Amino acid sequence: MAKPNYAFAKRQRDLAKKQKKEEKQQRKTVAGEEQPSEAQPLDHDDNTDRADTASTPPAPDAA
Repeated sequence: MAKPNYAFAKRQRDLAKKQKKEEKQQRKTVAGEEQPSEAQPLDHDDNTDRADTASTPPAPDAA
């Protein structure tokens, strides 16, 4: 019976880990490049902005 080649199996696992890590880094890089362009056109409801300012009491004058 042939004995298992542990070094080969370990090398294959390491190569798979390395490839997976590189793919993950590439996805993060692509997502990072797309995120700023998508962040600019975000539309907020004007009603929520007005409601926040209306519920806030005016600041007292310090003078």
